[in-house]
Amino acid sequence: MCDYSLMAVPNRLAREGEELVAHRFPTGSLGLASPADLRRVADPPAPVRRSFWRAAVEFFSPPKAEPVAAVCIPPGARLQLQDIPARLQHDLGVGPVEEVIFTQISAAVNSYRDAVRFRNGREVRLQELREGQHVRVLDLSVAEELDLERLREERPEFTYRSR
Repeated sequence: MCDYSLMAVPNRLAREGEELVAHRFPTGSLGLASPADLRRVADPPAPVRRSFWRAAVEFFSPPKAEPVAAVCIPPGARLQLQDIPARLQHDLGVGPVEEVIFTQISAAVNSYRDAVRFRNGREVRLQELREGQHVRVLDLSVAEELDLERLREERPEFTYRSR
């Protein structure tokens, strides 16, 4: 849903039809964010003319900027993964745009567990995606209940490793 390291970041649930982008958060983790939120942070409002004293106050107590929210996806949701890098396409046997299912590959604490599953069964952790990669939320209605027993089974940490 939202990897353990994104719990310290404000977050919200995804909406169907929403366009998202892979973003590196201040925690160092890769997660999904709204391009509108990223633009808002990248292009702050133009400064207004203010008095010397107001500038001094803001220098010592700067206005707080709203952080970018992590967008959480429920397991089982259908997504369209876009801009898949050529190397990943070759290694996984997929195309540049693929429909995937969002899943969690582990129930272990303090580990990255969010992943996407391709039609061919291959799984890739969100951390393996390229920063800036686009994702479209296709369908949230098929989101599944988590089967914690299945997740507790011994599984490899992840199935794809860049070379």
